Amino acid sequence: MGSPLGDFIRARRDSVQPQSLGMPDWGRRRAPGLRRSDLAARAGVSVEYLTRLEQGRDRNPSVAVVNALADALALDLPDREHLRYLSKITGGECTAHTRAEPPRRDVRPPVLRTLGLLEPGIAMVTNRLGDVLARTTGFEAVTRDTGLLDAETPNLTRYVFTDPRARTFFADWNEVADERAFELWHGPSGASFEWFTAELAPAAGPELTRRLNRHVVPRRRPLRLHHPSGCELELVRETLELPEDAQQLVVLLPADEATTRAVEGLAGRSAGRLRAV
Repeated sequence: MGSPLGDFIRARRDSVQPQSLGMPDWGRRRAPGLRRSDLAARAGVSVEYLTRLEQGRDRNPSVAVVNALADALALDLPDREHLRYLSKITGGECTAHTRAEPPRRDVRPPVLRTLGLLEPGIAMVTNRLGDVLARTTGFEAVTRDTGLLDAETPNLTRYVFTDPRARTFFADWNEVADERAFELWHGPSGASFEWFTAELAPAAGPELTRRLNRHVVPRRRPLRLHHPSGCELELVRETLELPEDAQQLVVLLPADEATTRAVEGLAGRSAGRLRAV
């Protein structure tokens, strides 16, 4: 049985081209990317030890080994941070994945007041599972007729992986799907795993499970939307972490004048007020 840490190291090794690290091209091989022996040599560990890490038989690498692997793979900062995070949860240092209490789904009044100050902008409060816990009228205007808010308890992750309309609404659906899978790794409790295994995974199928194993760290580029009204929107995302609640306040800002005008047009068709679940 593997481990999240081993899956990530193997996936990154497979994705690295030797030439990008100044190494010779060994020609065609059965497996893509960097050979295990080459990575072990660059990181200063034995091939046997690297094999145990990738297979999940060693789950407690030292900080020095983790940093050496990050250097050997030439990881950028987001990938390095994820590698360190996976080393902690694989070794049992991080309890965020194992707490028994369910994730908090109520939104504190000060957070709701803050969200209200953003009206009529596009903003929501969510958690790592993708629950849309509160939203502005601007958010409702942009997501109207897309199916996202149809459920009694809207969930962005479930929508992305199980509603066919999501593939049209999100112009870069594959990137959004990678982001949602990545967020699940940071789900705050054992209840998230129960929800995943009982409800989400059977409905989402391999589109989700293969992304969980790949550990693609999102780069958070502007969000491009094909609105059902015919509008093309490009939105920049700003996220405020609310660690006390394991929630996030996400604000979506028009990236250009065309999007600004389109959003104003959509908002003009909407009437309502701040909504909390």
